[in-house]
Amino acid sequence: MANKLDPMDLKQIITLHLDGYSNRKIASTLSISRNTVNTYMQLFAASEYSFKELLSFETLQLSELFSSFTTVDIQRHNELMLYFETVNKARNHPGFTFLYHYNQYADSVVNPYSYTQFMEHYNRNYKQVKGSMKLEHEPGKEMYIDFAGKKLSYVDKQTGEIIPVEVFVSILPNSQYTYVQVCASQKKEDLIQCCTNALHFYGGVPLAVVSDNLKSAVSRSSKYEAQINRSFKDFASHYGCVVNPTRAYSPQDKALVENAVHLVYQRIYYPIRDMTFFSLEELNQEIQTRLVHYNQLLFQRKEASRVELFQSVERQYLKPLPCTSYQIKDYTRAKVQKIGYVYFSPDKSYYSVPYRYIGHQTTIHYTNTTVEVYYNHLRIALHKRSFAKGIYTTEKEHLSSTHQYYTNWSPEFFKKQAQVHGDNVVDCVERILDNVEYPEIGYKRVMGLIQLSKSYGSQRLDNACQLALKENIATYTHIKNILHHKMDLNQETIQQLNANTPHIPSHTNIRGASSYQ
Repeated sequence: MANKLDPMDLKQIITLHLDGYSNRKIASTLSISRNTVNTYMQLFAASEYSFKELLSFETLQLSELFSSFTTVDIQRHNELMLYFETVNKARNHPGFTFLYHYNQYADSVVNPYSYTQFMEHYNRNYKQVKGSMKLEHEPGKEMYIDFAGKKLSYVDKQTGEIIPVEVFVSILPNSQYTYVQVCASQKKEDLIQCCTNALHFYGGVPLAVVSDNLKSAVSRSSKYEAQINRSFKDFASHYGCVVNPTRAYSPQDKALVENAVHLVYQRIYYPIRDMTFFSLEELNQEIQTRLVHYNQLLFQRKEASRVELFQSVERQYLKPLPCTSYQIKDYTRAKVQKIGYVYFSPDKSYYSVPYRYIGHQTTIHYTNTTVEVYYNHLRIALHKRSFAKGIYTTEKEHLSSTHQYYTNWSPEFFKKQAQVHGDNVVDCVERILDNVEYPEIGYKRVMGLIQLSKSYGSQRLDNACQLALKENIATYTHIKNILHHKMDLNQETIQQLNANTPHIPSHTNIRGASSYQ
């Protein structure tokens, strides 16, 4: 079954093409079939966009423009490559023939290659005479990275605990200019941060980053087509380079960086063996001091140092750094809940999305500062990240009209609504809101009060509120009863209120305040 290329892989093909790579070289660098690269290059050329314009497109746009499938059956090819490992184990056995193994292969698979293709693939991948080869490294082409097998450590001032740390090493193979730093772990966050620091140390970007098959860089290792970790691939896309993992169990593919690690043991580890450090920063500072001296040492046969070779030759071949540093991005999935939020599991918090996506599965891209929600490669929400647990982060534009109305509730909101119906209505609203401990209860009561204007009109509501204020009974229930029993229309009652006379009549039998002195 043919596979569809990831849109990020399309960007890597375009990047290498712009860097002057041939189709064959692109296929070799990315471990993709040459026919697949040829097919996509034809599609790129036939499109109405230039290569630079295609590189600037979002992932969704590329996916929609180039949705064709590869012409190579990957599963069929992988079956053949796996069977070649069996062939190699039997090469030295007496009576070995390729025809015998081809017949076994043809009987074991559904769709076998022909014998001619079988031998062509074998001879292409395995030479009869294998020997050590002196590799010529082009300047600015690759940056090799690795973690040292032996760790360094520092002492926690508070507890006295010895904290072991990982040592990251990178090297530009043409000049052998080396970068070293320590980090807390080999996790992808630390790996990507170390790679970012290395690129800024060199002041430029090579065409490819050659990594080991560690889990933080490769999701699934393979001798023929490794799957790159999505975060690491996103890092490479940001800096305009590609990731090219070495073959599994093939240390000769990264011999230079392996040798650099051994030199780091001699030039950095050994001189600081008796020194004590109390933080990661102190240890890194000392390493950078030693690293300057290490890169300035003269090669025995070249009469030049690593830094001199880098400055005079390799620096000019590196691509410029982008304007902004890469922020480590990670991914998780979440379904939009009925209330219009997605649950962000890393922080146990919630972020709003447009209500029309309720019930859909989304992908969340997040960094230390932002949270982005995507649906089918289309960004539907962008929030500033909050690390507080259990909170709801809301954009009002994401809510439906009824939900937006509800979130606008406040004392000022209801006073503004009441102002249309008269000053007495406003005074009643203030009185009701002042007499409740829980605001939402008061909001419901004043909303009911204002709704009375629909049945009785604004003028009657204002008169009824005037009566209620005079009698000190400014509640929703009392005002509703006044209107229902038409007390606001009783002229005698209104005249008494306007006269501002007490409701207790004057009488000779009623004693005044002087009787109680």
